[in-house]
Amino acid sequence: MRINPDEISKVLLEKIENFERIPNLKEVGHVVQMGDGIAHVYGLENAMYGELVRFDKGQMGMIMSLEIDSVGVVVLGEYKNIKEGDLVERTGRVVEVPVGDELIGRVVDPLGKPLDGGPAITSKKTMPIERKAVGIIERQPVKVPLHTGIKAIDAMIPIGRGQRELIIGDRQTGKTAIAIDTIINQKNQGVICVYVAIGQKNSEVARTIEKLRKTGAMNYTTVVVANASDPAALRYISPYAGATMAEEWMFSGKDTLVVYDDLSKHAASYRELALLLRRPPGREAYPGDIFYTHSRLLERSARLSDELGGGSMTALPIIETQANDVSAYIPTNVISITDGQIYLESSLFYGGFRPAINVGLSVSRVGGSAQTKAIKKIAGNLRIMLAQYRELETFAQFSTELDPSTQSQIKRGQHLMELLKQEQFATMPFEEEAVSIYAGVRGYIDDLPLGEVKRFEKGMIEKMKKETKILDKIREKKDIDAETEEELKRFIEEFKKKFGGR
Repeated sequence: MRINPDEISKVLLEKIENFERIPNLKEVGHVVQMGDGIAHVYGLENAMYGELVRFDKGQMGMIMSLEIDSVGVVVLGEYKNIKEGDLVERTGRVVEVPVGDELIGRVVDPLGKPLDGGPAITSKKTMPIERKAVGIIERQPVKVPLHTGIKAIDAMIPIGRGQRELIIGDRQTGKTAIAIDTIINQKNQGVICVYVAIGQKNSEVARTIEKLRKTGAMNYTTVVVANASDPAALRYISPYAGATMAEEWMFSGKDTLVVYDDLSKHAASYRELALLLRRPPGREAYPGDIFYTHSRLLERSARLSDELGGGSMTALPIIETQANDVSAYIPTNVISITDGQIYLESSLFYGGFRPAINVGLSVSRVGGSAQTKAIKKIAGNLRIMLAQYRELETFAQFSTELDPSTQSQIKRGQHLMELLKQEQFATMPFEEEAVSIYAGVRGYIDDLPLGEVKRFEKGMIEKMKKETKILDKIREKKDIDAETEEELKRFIEEFKKKFGGR
């Protein structure tokens, strides 16, 4: 085969004539001021709010302030080696995190990088951490229960899938314990959990993860950690990252549960960033948009319509109060956004009543419609009974003689309070909760010594599991019909006779 030199030169000439040089344009600025994790960058005229930028030493940052001649960038990571004059490059992207099943069972930072010593997350898909909440038409009412396995909550402050239920109380009153118990109770319930630890000590987070591993809960849980030593920027974006991870499963038709532990520290992180960005401080030095910061996060929780797959995202935000002050700025903000609150009281906690739930101040605004018929039927009067007991208990302190009716109400209340005590990591299936509460509300435990109530409950349920099908019937029907109730009555009465004879 002969090569014709004329043809080669002709082709080369054509290529040269038609060659078009496309310059690789990058918009680059430089740091004019740096301090406390905030870089003021000059030269990024076309930058967008929330855009991701890259420093020439490899760190990433997020634009959070657009000023006349510069932009304010919060550094997402270590910032000590960033100096004035360093170059900063636009990426044209917003902050994104990996999403998908690859995250299940992993411990990651708010950018999706592993913290558990495992391999890198190889997710094929990433999503922005900020996302507009689904509209009203795309949602459906909260009707399906999300059982916590805690009798006091499932009976009186029920949580539905797609609900936002606040857990609020002073420090060391068992707020995280309730959230962790709820995660543990989702085993075999088809609910994927995301636990977001915001500004906690490393030792506390390690204990929580170890407990989730021991109970097998890490098989369906992702833990997002921005601990107390991390920069404020990472603590600020962590709940949004957790919500994005859960949202991906929600939009693929699955049920998810997200715990934000806790939003008080999140608010403090945002206040720190806002003050460093020279935003005008408002009440308690928080910026003016602190309400929007939490509302746009919690509004993302929903139960989607059947057309969108019917998935759900339930949120359990946690707020820490100071000296039981629920009327402080951040607590009132979050109470007004959520669909109810579980209020934990330190006096109950130190008095030995755990979980230390104040039934009078706790409420679930949608949970009643998401309760199983069995528990709804039995526990209907439980809240009233306990409220009357607390009132009479106060009244009884000032009176020496009480009429028999008042005495029996106080006795019933004391036994119900004893029955509702529950140890941590000892969650119960709803059918066992129903049977236990039935025995209390119908007065079967009223004449027992208070110290024997827990032993009676444990013995009754163990015997019922071995010798009858009552629990199976309640679990299958999610209701207690007349026939099952008769069987239940007979069983409790017979068990009590033998129990009393021991």
